[in-house]
Parts: sequence; C-alpha cells; structure tokens
Amino acid sequence: MSTVKEAVEVEVPVRTAYNQWTQFEEFPNFMGGVEEVRQLDDRHNHWTTKIVGIRREFDTEIIDQLPDERITWRTTTGDSRQKGTVRFQRLDDTHTRVELVMDVEPGGAVEKAADMLGVIERRVKGDMRRFKDYIEHRGSESGAWRGRIKPGESGPPR
Repeated sequence: MSTVKEAVEVEVPVRTAYNQWTQFEEFPNFMGGVEEVRQLDDRHNHWTTKIVGIRREFDTEIIDQLPDERITWRTTTGDSRQKGTVRFQRLDDTHTRVELVMDVEPGGAVEKAADMLGVIERRVKGDMRRFKDYIEHRGSESGAWRGRIKPGESGPPR
C-alpha cells in the first residue's frame, strides 16, 4: 500500500472549502480520471474512474466527518483499495489549508507499475491544484452537507 500526501492553501474561508469538498458529485470537475461519483446516501458514494486506461467502479464509505475539520473514508467494494482523510485548517478568515492523505493499494499489474512510477502521487498533486483553482474561481461552494458522522456509528441500510 502506498501513502500519498498533498496539501494546498486555498483563498477561501474554511467553511467554503469544506462545503465544496462535501459535494462529491462535483469531483469530476477537478479530479483527473474520475468520470462519475454518485452519492448513494450521506455515507456512501459509488465511483467510476478511468486511470492509466483502466476503468474501475467501487464504493466508498465515510467513516468520520466533522464539519470544517475532516472527512475520512474507505473503499468497501471493487478492485481498488484505499482509505484516506482530507483535513481543513483555518489559516485566517479567507485562507484554508486543505491536506489530503491517502493509502492506496493498486488493483492490477498496470496500476501497480503506475504507482511505482509515481503516477498516483502526481495525479493526487494535480487534483489538489485543480481543487484550489476550482474553488477559488467559483468563490463560493456549489452546495454543502454539514452533518456529523462519528467513527463506529452505523449508517442507514444500503
């Protein structure tokens, strides 16, 4: 499993940065290789990606979410195994540090080779830069979900 870590400083308030990140269906607008994210309920998302020419579908579950501070998730289905946390740190009234830490276990031989060549790390760095551009260009979030999900809580049935 590889760990990828990247942070960007965005020129929006912490609430704006956090709120935009909760709009998972908007991820294809700034995440390379993400074709679609469908939000199934408050905790679960279905992803369709195409990275290094390989299409994958998988589900994720949010296991910890604290507004304006963090969102932690893990995959629950599919060939790709990952877990991660995105943290939001208020720097001042108009600046926020957004830090993403992901543990990724590539599913196939091509993906493992791509990981060894740094493709996943470069993709995450690019995604974070594009998130910065996306939210700063918008100036405001496209929506928000301000609910709290605590570790160990069970979500609604799927």
